[in-house]
Amino acid sequence: MFVIIFIDDILIYSRNEEDHASHLRIVLQTLKDIELYAKFSKCEFWLESVAFLGHIISGDGSRVDTQKIEAVQNWPRPTSPTDIRSFLGLLG
Repeated sequence: MFVIIFIDDILIYSRNEEDHASHLRIVLQTLKDIELYAKFSKCEFWLESVAFLGHIISGDGSRVDTQKIEAVQNWPRPTSPTDIRSFLGLLG
């Protein structure tokens, strides 16, 4: 397995550049075959690491995105049900 799809995000990962080129061709051809298209301006290729769902994923593994931790730590204390819902949305 070399691809993860989550809603409208597609992540392709590989052990080396040769495999990555092959994996990229497979995914793009599959999208074309079923008449789905990626918007080129929203695509990023050949990244060493990527932020995805609150984590930083790289060849070294995955770790929590420190910006997300800071956002939680700096969030003002909720004082109403609406504030609590907003905070819980951030955590989700």
